[in-house]
Amino acid sequence: MSTHGRTARLAVGALGLAALAWAVRDVPAALGRRPSGDRAGRVRRSPRFRDGAFRNIQSSPILPPGAQRQVLRDLVFGRQPRRPRRPVPLGVPGPSGGDLETVWYGHSSVLVEIEGRRVLLDPVWSERCSPVSFTGPRRLHPPPIPLADLPRLDAILISHDHYDHLDMPTVRELVRTQSAPFLVPLGVGAHLERWRVPASRIVELDWDEEATVGGVRFVATAARHFSGRGFRRNGTLWSSWVIAGERRRVFYSGDSGYFDGYAAIGERHGPFDLSVIQIGAYSAGWPDIHMTPEEAILAHLDVRAGVLLPVHWGTFNLSAHAWADPVDRLWREAKARDVRLVVPRPGERVTVDDPPPVDGWWQTIA
Repeated sequence: MSTHGRTARLAVGALGLAALAWAVRDVPAALGRRPSGDRAGRVRRSPRFRDGAFRNIQSSPILPPGAQRQVLRDLVFGRQPRRPRRPVPLGVPGPSGGDLETVWYGHSSVLVEIEGRRVLLDPVWSERCSPVSFTGPRRLHPPPIPLADLPRLDAILISHDHYDHLDMPTVRELVRTQSAPFLVPLGVGAHLERWRVPASRIVELDWDEEATVGGVRFVATAARHFSGRGFRRNGTLWSSWVIAGERRRVFYSGDSGYFDGYAAIGERHGPFDLSVIQIGAYSAGWPDIHMTPEEAILAHLDVRAGVLLPVHWGTFNLSAHAWADPVDRLWREAKARDVRLVVPRPGERVTVDDPPPVDGWWQTIA
C-alpha cells in the first residue's frame, strides 16, 4: 500500500473515532449518578431498601428462570406487526375548559390539568429512549408539540429512572424553559443533580410520603417494578403516584406489574376521577413488572377510579407483542367489565367529565 493510501486510511479511522466519541459524549451524564450524602442516607433508611437495593412488596425476578432465551427469540424473530402501517394521527389539544383535563403526548408522557394546576408526567421528547442518540427504541410518531410550547407547569412528576420515563435532554430543556419542581422517588434526585437541576427544584419521596405543590397534594405510592440506567439495578426507587386537588383526584400507575397493593391504594386514597395506567410492553417473559391490559382493568377497578386513560403504548417498540395489541385487548376488556375508557390520539385534549367515545382510530393504521 502506498504512503498516500496508508495516510488516507489513518485519516478515515481518525474521523471515525472522532465521530464515535462525539456520538457517545453524553453517555456518562445520561447514566446518571448514584445517590450520595443526605440522599444516600435517606435511601439507606427506607424500609424498601435492603442489602444494597430497593425491593418490591411482592418480590420476584425480572425474568423468571429459563425465560431469557425465549424473550430474546421473540424480540428478534417474532413476526408480530410491531409498528403501525401508516403514520400515527396526532390530535389537536383544543382549549381548556374543565377542572380535570388531560393531554396524552405519547408513551407515558401526560399533561394533567387539575383545578387550574398543570402536572406533567414522565416527559420524554427525545427521538430515542436510550443513553445514546444512534441506537435504542425509536419513536413511532413525533411529539405532538415542541417541548418549548408546553404551557407553564406547576409540577413535573417522574415515576422511575428508566430511559423511557426519565430523559436527560428533556429534563435539561425543562430546567431551561420551566420553573416547576420535579417530584421523584427516592434516589432519582441524584440523576437530576448531575443534570444541573437546582436542588430547590427537586422533591424526593419514599412510598407513603407526600408533598404539596401549588395547592396539589402528591403522594408516592407503591408499584411493582425495578430501576436502573446502567448495569446496576434497583439503586433508586420506583413509584406510582396520587395527584389530589381539593375536589379531583388522579392515580398514575407508573410502570408496574399487577399486585394487591392497588386495592390498598384505592382504600386509602380513592376514589379517583381518573386513572392513568400502563398497558403496553408486557410479556410472558416478565410477568411481574408490566401489567397486561386485562390486569390494567383490574388495577383501575382496585383503585376505584372513574375514567381510565391507558399509557405506555403506541410510541416506542419495547416488547414482542403487536403494536395495537395492548389497546385492542384493553378496549375488549373494558366493555366486558363496564369500565369507562378514553383512548385519545397523541396530543388530543380530554375533558374527564365528558370523555369522547372510543372510536378505534388505531385500528385503521395497525
